[in-house]
Amino acid sequence: MNNYDNIAKLRLPCFVNMKNMLFIFLCFLMACKSFSFQKAKVKAPKYFKARFETTKGNFEIEAYRNWSPLGVDRLYQLITKKYYMNIPLYRIIPNFVAQFGGVDTFQNAYWEKHKLADEKVIEGNAKGSIAFARDGKDTRSTQLFINLKDNNPRLDTINYLNVKGFPVIAKVTKGMEVVNTFFSYKEEPGKILDSLKHAPVFFKENYPNMDYIKKAYIIK
Repeated sequence: MNNYDNIAKLRLPCFVNMKNMLFIFLCFLMACKSFSFQKAKVKAPKYFKARFETTKGNFEIEAYRNWSPLGVDRLYQLITKKYYMNIPLYRIIPNFVAQFGGVDTFQNAYWEKHKLADEKVIEGNAKGSIAFARDGKDTRSTQLFINLKDNNPRLDTINYLNVKGFPVIAKVTKGMEVVNTFFSYKEEPGKILDSLKHAPVFFKENYPNMDYIKKAYIIK
């Protein structure tokens, strides 16, 4: 499996037990009370900054809507609706990408039903830039990756399932030294960690050293 496969293949077998199911059910009850997708569909400003607090420290990003209007809108919606809370940084590939998002909660299910149409790559996948992971046409949803090195022009132009490149939606402007310290697990055959079916409990029980995004919020 090459580095591109690590981004492209996002849906693989799940590992769920009764504790996971209880956690998911509680998430469902909370989501039903607090989440409305229609209310979440707001347009992002032309430019905004956000801070991500993690178990290793903070990093900050800035996003420009003209880079990827649909993608930046979704990022803004996810942050303002507090999606990125207690989110595992489940895939850290040294000298390639840090990937997160898409954990198995019922709030995630809302976003998954409303995937984004593909857009052209405007800004290059340079070190510190951020893009949505995907696994085919019109599949961008909640999973993001941060480029840990200059992955342009490769990730700008690569063609997978008739979709060209990964549109950048934001870039890290502060705290890249924090991003570079996220703990990396060696993946085992058959246990690829980017499965959308993994509940947070699974990661807590099986990968105790995994780093997390504790919360993210708009700062400007």
